[in-house]
Amino acid sequence: MDKEIRMTEDGMLKASKVFDVRFSEVDSMGIAWHGSYAMYFEDAREEFGRIYGLSYQLFMANACPAPLVELNFKYIKPLLYGQRARVDIVYQNMRAAKIVFDYEIHLMEDDSLLTTGSSTQVFIDKNYHLILTNPPFYVEWKNKYNLL
Repeated sequence: MDKEIRMTEDGMLKASKVFDVRFSEVDSMGIAWHGSYAMYFEDAREEFGRIYGLSYQLFMANACPAPLVELNFKYIKPLLYGQRARVDIVYQNMRAAKIVFDYEIHLMEDDSLLTTGSSTQVFIDKNYHLILTNPPFYVEWKNKYNLL
């Protein structure tokens, strides 16, 4: 996996993760089961975290988990058993205390677009209460990439 920092044309941070569709991820028709897409997006978030230093370990080290509160998918073409695909993840910079990502899944064979989606995470404290302002570690991370 390429670990270099990449930005979109409009200055947003981007990462990609290539994967093969496994037998355990498909239904009886050989089509990727809808629940597998949550895992593909999760893998992309972890890859983004490895590349840009915004990992779940960072959240936990700062006693500030960031659970998903919204997850959306739009299926355009089926993803089939044995196919190789790439999930692209783009960080959407927000002023609010939340983390928003957009996703696209492309078939590696011809780069055709198969799926789009988005996710939203919010920050909570150790008592599971919503944090309404960006935590200091997140502000520091945003400063590192000139996102403030």
